[in-house]
This record gives sequence, structure tokens and C-alpha cells, in this order.
Amino acid sequence: MTVGSKETEGADSADGADGAERDVFEYALVRVVPRVERGECINAGVLVYCRARSFVAARTHLDEARLLALDPEADIEGVQAALRAVEGVCAGGTRAGQAAHDDAGRRFRWLIAPRSTVVQPGPVHTGLTADPAAEVERLLDLLVR
Repeated sequence: MTVGSKETEGADSADGADGAERDVFEYALVRVVPRVERGECINAGVLVYCRARSFVAARTHLDEARLLALDPEADIEGVQAALRAVEGVCAGGTRAGQAAHDDAGRRFRWLIAPRSTVVQPGPVHTGLTADPAAEVERLLDLLVR
């Protein structure tokens, strides 16, 4: 399944070509904006949420060379810590801090809330998937790496 393909547009049923039931999912990129005033960014991760399966996950990948090309003085360690925090909130439990007891939807909504920091969420998009965990990896490869 490809997000935005004809396969996801106007589908009459939630069954994929292989007969597997597909559910709606939402995703947003995690972007690093080293100098907010300039607005330049690189994609450094993806957040995926599937309400039907109570699934939320984040995967990140920081291309340090690309980040340093935008800002040679970027705080690599600080950005990596912020990206780990995003993954921790998605994972839940003690790694989620104050969000530890929130359900998957609340954690996703908190992470996609607009903010003017170095690590920011992008706009939310939707698609259909039979495997939200695989979707996380697919989107990371397609949009981040």
C-alpha cells in the first residue's frame, strides 16, 4: 500500500488486494528546524497512529551531516535527546513521563501539537494499512532516510 495512491483513494471496502483488513492510520513527520527563524528543516522521524488498533509509534533517524549543512552550530546531542523523547512518549510507560498513563491517541495528539521548537511535528496525513508497525518502517525509509 502506498499512501496517497489510488489504492487508498475512494476505496469501497477496507480490504486490501491480499484480503487483509486495512484500518485508517494517521502519520506526521518529525522535523528538525535548527534555526526556527529561517524555517529550513530536515525530516528526522515519523509518528504513526492507528486508532482501530490502539497503536502509536515513532521511529527517528537523524542525518547529522544534513543537519550541520543547515546549521554548523546545531546541537546534535540536544536534537538526539529530543528525538529519543518523542520515541519514549510513543512507547508509553515510564519513558513517556507525564504521558505515561495516557492512551495511544492522547500521546499522538500531544506529539503532533504545533510548537516553535527545534524538533517539530509536520502536518498530519492519513492512509489505510493492514500493519501499522510495518507502516512506521516504510514511511521512515520513504520520507526520512
